[in-house]
Amino acid sequence: MDNQLLLAQQGQISAEMRQVAEREGLEAELIRERIAAGQIVILSGRHGEQRVVGIGKGLRTKINASIGTSSDFCDVEHEKRKAVIAEENGADTLMELSAAGNLDDIRRQVLSSVSIPVGNVPLYQAFCDTIKKHKDATRLDPEALFDLIEQQCADGMAFMAVHCGINMFSLERMQKQGYRYGGLCSKGGTMMIQWMLKNKRENPLYEQFDRVCAILKKYDTVLSLGNGIRAGAIHDSMDRAQVAELIINCELAELARESGCQAMVEGPGHVPLDEIEANIILQKKMSHDAPYYMLGPLPCDCGAGLDHITAAIGAAQSSMHGADLICYITPAEHLALPNEEDVALGVRTARLAAHIGDVVKLKGRADLRDKQLSKDRRDFRWDKQFENLLFPDLAKDILDSRKSSSAKGCSMCGEFCALKNAASTLNTYLKGDKVND
Repeated sequence: MDNQLLLAQQGQISAEMRQVAEREGLEAELIRERIAAGQIVILSGRHGEQRVVGIGKGLRTKINASIGTSSDFCDVEHEKRKAVIAEENGADTLMELSAAGNLDDIRRQVLSSVSIPVGNVPLYQAFCDTIKKHKDATRLDPEALFDLIEQQCADGMAFMAVHCGINMFSLERMQKQGYRYGGLCSKGGTMMIQWMLKNKRENPLYEQFDRVCAILKKYDTVLSLGNGIRAGAIHDSMDRAQVAELIINCELAELARESGCQAMVEGPGHVPLDEIEANIILQKKMSHDAPYYMLGPLPCDCGAGLDHITAAIGAAQSSMHGADLICYITPAEHLALPNEEDVALGVRTARLAAHIGDVVKLKGRADLRDKQLSKDRRDFRWDKQFENLLFPDLAKDILDSRKSSSAKGCSMCGEFCALKNAASTLNTYLKGDKVND
């Protein structure tokens, strides 16, 4: 597997870089320059016809969907169907987060089910295996953890969320702070903290960070610096513990880049609207514009049942201010393991939110479909409208189920359609369509 960062730093433009450039409508040399600078990462899988995805500065905001078993629901076929549904609905990447069952088999089956890049969290299996063997997560063997990371990379993981930024310094910040409204919400992060406190040892992923980078560099697996102390409540957003870990992760992103390992930084899950921009500015400045992977984010804590909408509001703001990858949230967040319908709705909602942000962030590129759609809507070119809709199948179903008696308009206004009634008078008044560029 070619290492995209090393190729870029050597001045070489790879086939993957060209694919990203063509998809984004940018020059391949610009993509290469930003990969070399650590501002863009390229994710690609290893099985069959895999999709190549670019994430980072100047690129369209990408969407990640997460699936995986739990100790309460462990159905591999169900998770595979969810993975396929996520891809069909437009997810750019997938995270396989299983925490029950034969995890090696589940991972490999999911990898073979989709063409989009797949990521995971190695700590999940490391602690699951430790509990099965010793009935005690705090007996994790660091050597077994590093062996597992390599095995998962060899299986074809395109990216990994690795909790390297949890260390004794960040734990001390949390202890001195003395409170947390939302406690800890990272499964892998919480178990690593338990391991550190019980064994009175530094996090091996931080202590041997060069070893983490060497393994991922070998397979060109992108390092996603996980945020194990992220806020699980909006009142914990930007607290000292979270910011301490963010500072460390930004430092580690720079070290990873210097070692030849592609890296991005993960952001928090719960952030009030007035702190989203500040959070992104802080990450971008401290990491020298490393790609930022935001989880949600959720700008309030009381939206359970409709948290895909809660997250869409945060995701649109995040995309606008410079976030590069958004992890979807489904209606089941905080309540249950998502089902197939939840996955489809979560992906579509996140895609819409990301596009709303991109209309501002990538003005002149991302908003072109909106401009063309507006003109086609004005001129009743229905077939053309569907070409630029994000969800044409959904729109067609609604239109066909409630068609207007009018040949032109929709049933919302019928004969009182403003566009239809204004068509002749407006065009006459404007003396030609001056805006029809």
